[in-house]
Amino acid sequence: MPCSDSSSGLNLRLDLNERVVAFDFAKITCSSEIGGGKRLSAFCRGQSLEEVLDLDFRMLVSALGLNDDEEAQFILYLELDALKAAVVQYLGIEHEGVDNERCRISSIERAEDFIDIALVILPPKELPKILPCSLKDRPAPRP
Repeated sequence: MPCSDSSSGLNLRLDLNERVVAFDFAKITCSSEIGGGKRLSAFCRGQSLEEVLDLDFRMLVSALGLNDDEEAQFILYLELDALKAAVVQYLGIEHEGVDNERCRISSIERAEDFIDIALVILPPKELPKILPCSLKDRPAPRP
C-alpha cells in the first residue's frame, strides 16, 4: 500500500479560536480511496494548531493502540503528516519536519461558528519503511 505517486485530501474544521473541531483525510492509491478513520481526528479535537504541530508519531501509535497494526500506522503517518502540512500552510509558517511546499489550500470558508479549510497534499518525500501490499503477502524466496 505505500504508494508515493498520488495526492491526499484533507478537510479541516476549526472553531473561531482556531482549535480543531474535526478533520477528514483521504488518500487515493491503487484505484481506491483510503481514509484515515476518526481516531486521530477525535484525539485532536479541541487542540490548538500549535498543539497539533507538536504531536509525535510514536506517541500517537501507542496512544491510539496501533502498535501491532503496520497498515494503520502507515495511514496514521500519512494522516498526521498531511494534518501538520495543512496547519503549516494555513498559518503561513515553517515548522521543523514539515514540508509546507506539499500542501495546497483549495478553499477556506469562514462561517459564523467555524472555519473550514480544504487542502490537497502531495505525497511526503519520505515514507516509513513498510512493504507494499503486493510484496507483503508473498512467501519469502527460498535460497
